[in-house]
Amino acid sequence: MSDPAEGAHYRFPPSRAYRLNRCLYALKSDRDFTERFLADPAATTVALGLTEGERADLARMDRDALVARGAHPYLVFMAVLRLKMASEPGALEYF
Repeated sequence: MSDPAEGAHYRFPPSRAYRLNRCLYALKSDRDFTERFLADPAATTVALGLTEGERADLARMDRDALVARGAHPYLVFMAVLRLKMASEPGALEYF
């Protein structure tokens, strides 16, 4: 029997990527967390229990690698945007 999700346009993130997606959600939504991440990404991501590979991909904000690990593409996009807004005030209009 074939997997019904094989042809699906959208796949839910796998449970193994929960911590990674939780981190991306916090980057997108929590200004204090974003500031802590910018100040010390290693300590912030270790505290969440992320793997070494996940932490490396987050440090580079490597979209393709993060999505391959199960990160939701929207969360990656929004986390990158929020990090840019926080690290370069005035570069983007805040919304």
